[in-house]
Amino acid sequence: MAEPQPHPLDGQELIPEGVRGLDLPLGRRVELPGRGTTFVRIVEGPSPNAPTVLLLHGWVASGGLNWFQAFAPLAQHFRVIAPDLRGHGRGIKSRRRFRLGDCADDCAALLEELGEGPVVACGYSMGGPVAQLLWRQHPHLVSGMVLGGTSASFIPAMQQRLIFVGMMAMAAGSTRTTQLITSVPGWRGVPLGAVGKRPDSMRVWAAGEMRRHDLRMVFEAGNAIATFSSRRWITDVDVPTTVIVTTKDRAVDPTQQVKLALRIPTAEIQRYDEGHTSPVLASFGEAITEACRSVAARAMIAGI
Repeated sequence: MAEPQPHPLDGQELIPEGVRGLDLPLGRRVELPGRGTTFVRIVEGPSPNAPTVLLLHGWVASGGLNWFQAFAPLAQHFRVIAPDLRGHGRGIKSRRRFRLGDCADDCAALLEELGEGPVVACGYSMGGPVAQLLWRQHPHLVSGMVLGGTSASFIPAMQQRLIFVGMMAMAAGSTRTTQLITSVPGWRGVPLGAVGKRPDSMRVWAAGEMRRHDLRMVFEAGNAIATFSSRRWITDVDVPTTVIVTTKDRAVDPTQQVKLALRIPTAEIQRYDEGHTSPVLASFGEAITEACRSVAARAMIAGI
């Protein structure tokens, strides 16, 4: 009988959060050859044969911030992998300009490092384009998609697009100024003494997560979102997909979310009557789990 092989992350340092009243899975730093060091939270799931969900967070969030309400309900049915995307939280830091395609490649490298795939790629807001690009660039790693609070194009009007892109470019170019601002004690209302210590409240922990962002990369991410469009190829998606339409969303027009679903031949629409900040709600985890279960079941029937 062959000896069991060690898990790729065995022996790596576990990073506890210690946030009072917040049950977060432990995180690990993972080296991706040729790409850099990223950070990922993993929940093993109910059984070794459980399908895997890859959670892709939104802009200015992190894996923990975006998905803390979803880990527990998802873990009843799935193995869960939630990385911090590059430039966000403890994700890859790079001098290279932020590209959504690089985020997708990072995720592919992570899945290969972990020996995972195909997975249900679940993207919220900015994570939606990353999920779409992961399917396009690495189709063998994606069995289905859940796309929430997202679109095939975030700023359809050209004039609005140009204004937003200009603002993000200016912000990214002034990175030295923003870095100086973040070094001032009390930035974002959080004393510098809180950094490096275990947070004892949700507020302090969330602010600490945001302080880990690389601001230049975050501003460049805003530019990448503004210029993203999958309209030319999204109709080619051939894996089960559910689009969660956040009907009260003021950041991503619900009409654009519905249009995304209508462009994907395999897509079903799941209505969720909340706004763009819904990841803080307990019902968010339930909505995400329902959508992931639907996609996983359809993928199984399709033999993907």
